[in-house]
Amino acid sequence: MNFVLLTETIVKMIVKDTEAVSVREYETTEENLIHLEVMVSAGDLGRVIGREGKTIKSIRNIVQASATLNGENRIKIDVDSY
Repeated sequence: MNFVLLTETIVKMIVKDTEAVSVREYETTEENLIHLEVMVSAGDLGRVIGREGKTIKSIRNIVQASATLNGENRIKIDVDSY
């Protein structure tokens, strides 16, 4: 499963500036951990995080559920702006 593509697709549905969305996977020292970083425009950062972090928490839950179904252990998603 391509978790970068899944995360990018979900985030692009939420933001206004879809061209600014970028998702990258980074290597980690921890075993069975996939670390993703989502970059969005500064104006869309609030949309992706959501009130009290509910939106990003939901995105993490969806991606983590997909990872669990595909035999992966953990997904870590960080969000930042340009």
